[in-house]
Amino acid sequence: MKIHEAKAEHIWIIQSLSSRVWPHTFREILSEQQIAYMMDMMYSDQALEKQMKELGHHYLLVEEQGEYLGYVSYELDYKGKLWTKVHKIYVLPSTQGKGVGRLFIEAVGKIAKEYGNLELSLNVNRYNKAVDFYKRMGFEVIGNEDIDIGNGFLMEDFILNKKL
Repeated sequence: MKIHEAKAEHIWIIQSLSSRVWPHTFREILSEQQIAYMMDMMYSDQALEKQMKELGHHYLLVEEQGEYLGYVSYELDYKGKLWTKVHKIYVLPSTQGKGVGRLFIEAVGKIAKEYGNLELSLNVNRYNKAVDFYKRMGFEVIGNEDIDIGNGFLMEDFILNKKL
């Protein structure tokens, strides 16, 4: 497996992956309407370009034998802290359990540490099975938050941190 840094010209790959991952990941947690709303909010061309160019989000892709298996986005020095925020980490359902998520966490952790950040932080839906994965990776629940994302929708998340 190889990790590639994604740029604006890779937006279509991120969109293709998200369209295959999101409905599967959230089908038992969120309504179809909320999934569609969030997909547009986070994965439209304009949203991804803004994340990359204005908000300081970096994207990595994992590729194996010509197929992209997942993506992660992160932001260094999140909100002025010595934390790296993992905004998104998604892997194709068919490749879960094969080490792609671990590879992403290790890669972002290495980048963060080299940059001088002391912790990784991420939010995860409280009902997402991935909570157990993050705990196995050394993350601890440090809180929870409900985020109003508009259109009558709410994100109900745990906040997890991992010391580097």
